[in-house]
Amino acid sequence: MKNRRVLFSILAILILSMFVLAGCAQQAAPQAPAEEAAPAEEAAPAEEAAPAEEAAPAEEAAPAEEAAPAAAEDPWADVDPSGQTVTFWHQHSRAREEALQEIVQQFNDTNEWGITVNAEYQGHYGDIFNKMLGVMNTPDAPDIVVAYQNQAATYQLADALVDMNTLVNSPKWGFDEATQQDFFPGFWAQDIFPTFGGARLGIPPNRSMEVMYYNADWLQELRDAGAIDFDGPPQTPDQFKQAACAAVEHPFSKATGEGSMGYELSIDASRFASWTFAFGGNVFDYDANQYSYNNEAAVAAMNFMQDLFNSGCATLVAERYGDQSDFGAGKLLFTVGSSSGLPYYRSAVDEGAQFNWSVAAIPHTTPDPVQNIYGASVSIAKTTPERELAAWLFLKFYTSPEIQAKWAKVSNYFPVRASVAENMKDYFDANPAYRTAWDLLKYGTTEPPVPGYDFVRDMVSEAMAAIVDGADVQSTLDKLTEDANQNLAEQLEQLNQ
Repeated sequence: MKNRRVLFSILAILILSMFVLAGCAQQAAPQAPAEEAAPAEEAAPAEEAAPAEEAAPAEEAAPAEEAAPAAAEDPWADVDPSGQTVTFWHQHSRAREEALQEIVQQFNDTNEWGITVNAEYQGHYGDIFNKMLGVMNTPDAPDIVVAYQNQAATYQLADALVDMNTLVNSPKWGFDEATQQDFFPGFWAQDIFPTFGGARLGIPPNRSMEVMYYNADWLQELRDAGAIDFDGPPQTPDQFKQAACAAVEHPFSKATGEGSMGYELSIDASRFASWTFAFGGNVFDYDANQYSYNNEAAVAAMNFMQDLFNSGCATLVAERYGDQSDFGAGKLLFTVGSSSGLPYYRSAVDEGAQFNWSVAAIPHTTPDPVQNIYGASVSIAKTTPERELAAWLFLKFYTSPEIQAKWAKVSNYFPVRASVAENMKDYFDANPAYRTAWDLLKYGTTEPPVPGYDFVRDMVSEAMAAIVDGADVQSTLDKLTEDANQNLAEQLEQLNQ
């Protein structure tokens, strides 16, 4: 644990310096697909320029008085990946794991170099992170690992990851300019790290977003009964409370189980962030480089949440995925969760009360929605040039338009390439909830990729649980902010010892 905290401490300085350099500019998010989106208009911020301009190995490697040899211009030109075996650590389960294994098998059967990829489930993101810390730069390290950006930066403190810039820009093995531009700029830029000299430490295979799930038929029944005074899904917190409380008094006519509830809250730091974003704030002050869980918007969001519980209009999720099953049974009007859960909600409804449902922006006090977007990328661990190139060739295949379309449809993650979205019109038409969520991406923001966030997330969960149980909101969030920032300060102190 001590080593892990020291790693986070070092990362603190690196990430915080990155914030000073880059500011807190919001990442560009993809617009609506096909006829509504032109990727070229989604320019990345100036400090997130295309990686091709950030890495020029030939200019760095060749002495001024000598002509650079061909190998220096492309360090991968003479590498032979033939016959290599690649291990891929991932977090996917159930239908997603089945789809991923099919993609892997397709690559294994068709790639011309005889490369074999073994995709291995290693638990959730945190499990993979802890395992990776113990094996990086050893023969037991995987060739490909799923990683959030702060996790990749931690690995790179030990020089454990490949800078993919030379692979991306390799004339022989890389992406041409058109392909690089096909990735949505906001997603593409997330894995470039100014604090590591513009190194690209990952490639985005997918993204998802927090949304509000709602029972459309039940809302219409409430409207017809005069229990609510608005049409469609709630757009403001006040409308959300009105409908949630009305649902308790007016059970859904098609419900297949007993009980009636407006909202079930899943205690989670991302949920805290999502509601805070919706109230016009953030959980991190990027100017002061500190957590700000006690800011005005966060306090308002948690007062709102506590009021829902005090009014009997909300309850906690009783068991894992309990909100999905209660929603499917017609016992629950609203939930908030990842858009990647769309297929599971669809199954719950189809096997349950069989009603019309969809997703919408989280009710907000801001003029436009503010949506919490997240997603891990895939990184290549340092091994041998042959294995590293073999891993890269699989990632090229994994992010190719054909495979991206397949992966998006099976996983219900969002694709990261514009050409894929443009060719998914039939899927959007057949899955209107997915299309609705996609259209909200332009309102996206992200949680802070700061070091020690794993520890702080646990603190946030404890604070949320206390608040919905009746604890004073302001003092609880003051203490949370103090503890979160103390955690960061302690890491910096350890670094200076």
